Amino acid sequence: MVLMSEGAATSAPLPAIQPETDRPALLAAILTTLDDSKAEDVVAIDIASKTPIADFMVVASGRSHRHVAAIAEHVLQDLKDHGFGNAAVEGMTACDWVLIDAGDVIVHVFRPEVRTFYNLEKMWSVDTTAELRRG
Repeated sequence: MVLMSEGAATSAPLPAIQPETDRPALLAAILTTLDDSKAEDVVAIDIASKTPIADFMVVASGRSHRHVAAIAEHVLQDLKDHGFGNAAVEGMTACDWVLIDAGDVIVHVFRPEVRTFYNLEKMWSVDTTAELRRG
């Protein structure tokens, strides 16, 4: 791979090739784990047409810091146990909002107040009224 920066070309190592995951199985495993963990208000959003970073975003709530941490730990362990590898995780120290990057699926686990404040579902959902105005 060649990276271009202000007219100069430099070589960079190729990124590690990730094996093609079974996206429906990955999403199903995450949704099952969230259900088993008693996560609340689980929403799966198809973001494949909106961004190249992932195919799905899953948003869920936990009742408390401890519940958010337990849900996140359960998701991480189940991903590993089902052969999806180690997912990247952020936010486990505070457990207000934990983000789990499982590759094709990004999982957000919030405390309810934090979820309401950031309102990711509205940000990533399709605005049908805007679509109608364009058409």
